[in-house]
Amino acid sequence: MALADIARAAEIALNKRGIVRMRSRGWLPQILPFTGYGSVNKLHVLARAVMAAPDADEPFTFKLLPGSAHGAIPSRPVSQFLDLHSPTIDAVDDIVELAAHTAGEAQRGWRQFFTTQVGNLPVTVRIANQEIETRTDASGYINVMFTKHGLEPGWHEAEIIPRAGKPVVAPVVVVDPDAKLGVISDIDDTILVAWLPRAMLAAWNAFILKTDARQPVPGMAEFYAEVLADYPEAPVFYVSTGAWNTLPAMQAFIQSNDLPTGPLLMTDWGPTPTGLFRSGQEHKRTQIRNLLIMFPHIKWVLIGDDGQHDPVIYDELAREHPTRVEAIALRELNPVEQVLSSGMGATIEAINPILPMRPASIPLIQGRDGHELLQEFRRIKRNSAA
Repeated sequence: MALADIARAAEIALNKRGIVRMRSRGWLPQILPFTGYGSVNKLHVLARAVMAAPDADEPFTFKLLPGSAHGAIPSRPVSQFLDLHSPTIDAVDDIVELAAHTAGEAQRGWRQFFTTQVGNLPVTVRIANQEIETRTDASGYINVMFTKHGLEPGWHEAEIIPRAGKPVVAPVVVVDPDAKLGVISDIDDTILVAWLPRAMLAAWNAFILKTDARQPVPGMAEFYAEVLADYPEAPVFYVSTGAWNTLPAMQAFIQSNDLPTGPLLMTDWGPTPTGLFRSGQEHKRTQIRNLLIMFPHIKWVLIGDDGQHDPVIYDELAREHPTRVEAIALRELNPVEQVLSSGMGATIEAINPILPMRPASIPLIQGRDGHELLQEFRRIKRNSAA
C-alpha cells in the first residue's frame, strides 16, 4: 500500500472516531456555506459539513446590497431572516453585528483548522424552485450543480438543509451573460502580505496568526477598483492554494479591506490517490480552466505575484488561450520576499524564462504594490487609447 493510501485511510479512521466522540457530547453537523457561482445555464452551490457544539454560532455569510456589483455587507444567519429575499437590509445594524462578530473571531487561527468533517451526510439543496437531494463527499464537501435554474444575473441565496443539524443559506452569484471582462486573483503575496516561507505560510495563517491580523498589500483595493470601474458586471474570482478551512477569515479580510467580493476557490490539504498533499499548481490550473469553460464570453485579467507559480501558470494560459486573457498583472516581491517565497532571490525572468513568450497583444503589468500596478495600468490604458 502506498504511503498516500495509508495516510488517507488514517485520516478517514480518525475522522470517524472524532464524529462518534463528538456526537456523544451532543455535537451536531454544521453546514459552512461557501460562495457559489455559475452562469444563466449552470450554477454551483458549495459548502462543507463539519461537527459543531450545540451552542456554536451559526455560520456567518455575506449578502450584497441591491444594485451593488462588487461590494458587500454582512447578513444575519438564516434563522434570523423573516424573508430570505427581502431587498431591505438595515446597514447600520449589520455593520454593528459584523464588528461584534469580528471581535469574537479575533483569536488564534489554529481553532479554525481543527475541524471534523462529516462525510456521507444526506442534505437537500434548494434554489429557484429546484431541489436536489445529495450527500456530502468523504471530506464533507457539497458541490451541487443546478441547470436551467432561470435565475437572473446577480446574487442569490441557496438553502442547504442537512438531515441532522440546522439549515443555512449559501450565497451564489450568477454571472451576467453580457459580461465581457472578469478578474482572477491570487491571495497570498498578492492582496495579503505574507512575509513567510511558502512552506510555512499556510501553517502560520491557519494555526498561529490571529484572524484579524493579516495585512493588506498597499493600494490593491484602489487597483482592483479601477480595473473594474468600466465593467460593473465583471465577476471576480479568488483562486488560491490556501486551505478551505481558512475561507471565513479570508472572506472577512476581503470585506474589511474594500476588495471586490467574489467566490473563493481554495483547496484541501489532505492526501490524494497520488500523493500526501494536493498540488497547488494543478489546483490553480484546473480551477482557472474551469472558469474559461463555464464563461466562454469573458476575457480575464489575471492578477498574482512573481514569487512562485503565478507567472508560469498565467503565461501558459496566455499562450494556450490568447483570446481569453486581457492582461496579466504581477506584484513584484522584494528580494526578501523572493527568498521567502521561492527559496532564492530572482527576477521574474529568472524564475520563469518563458514569460516573454506570451502573445505581445497581452500586456504585462508589474509593480511592487497596488499603487505601482495602478500607475502602470493607467499608462498602458492611455497608450492603447492613443
